[in-house]
Amino acid sequence: NENAKSPYKVDDLEYLDLLLVTHSAYDHLGDAVSIMRRFPELPVICGADVRGYLMHKGIESNRIRAVPWGMMVQEAGVKVKPIYSRHWSYIETEDGRTFSSTPLGFIIYAGEGQRIYHSGDSALYSDMKLYGELYKPTIGLIGVGVPIDHRGAAHGVSEYLSGEMDAIEGAMACEWLGLKHVIPCHHDDSCTPEIVKFQEILNKALETNPAGTIPVILDPGGAFRI
Repeated sequence: NENAKSPYKVDDLEYLDLLLVTHSAYDHLGDAVSIMRRFPELPVICGADVRGYLMHKGIESNRIRAVPWGMMVQEAGVKVKPIYSRHWSYIETEDGRTFSSTPLGFIIYAGEGQRIYHSGDSALYSDMKLYGELYKPTIGLIGVGVPIDHRGAAHGVSEYLSGEMDAIEGAMACEWLGLKHVIPCHHDDSCTPEIVKFQEILNKALETNPAGTIPVILDPGGAFRI
């Protein structure tokens, strides 16, 4: 609701089957509380810290599926495997409480041979090669770059020069994962310099390897049909 670039607000949502939350950063946890209040039967798959925070906000525990890495679950007819994410996850409440746990990535089995990998806010790490061999994701939601409003001071850092993965690292992740399509996220819009560079790297690779990863660059509100 507070994202000025989002054309959709919570009240615009008509129906949801399932909510997935990788970690408790404000731009990933987002409006989860408001969404779950709008849809009182909606289940969520998340980590232990998100579970604690949602319950702190009055969400019923029987709607929350807290999972560790590796423990596949099925909700709303969708199989989801939580996997490692090289990041952190914590949130502080107004009354001084802190909820912290392991962040998640997700392999989502979407049917018809489609497997979606969401990296959360993960940095590059070599086990992405293993995930490519083992889970064979076809579509990746990969965090590349950093939004302009993130570059200012936060967590004691005066200025962030990159996100958890830059364009080169993001392209390497695509290669290791063996993705057919990648949708980069964690940026402002398609004109963000790191996203332009990321697209150029992948398109250049496609010239010599047509079986490589095809970049799908979406502006806020855009859609990609599987």
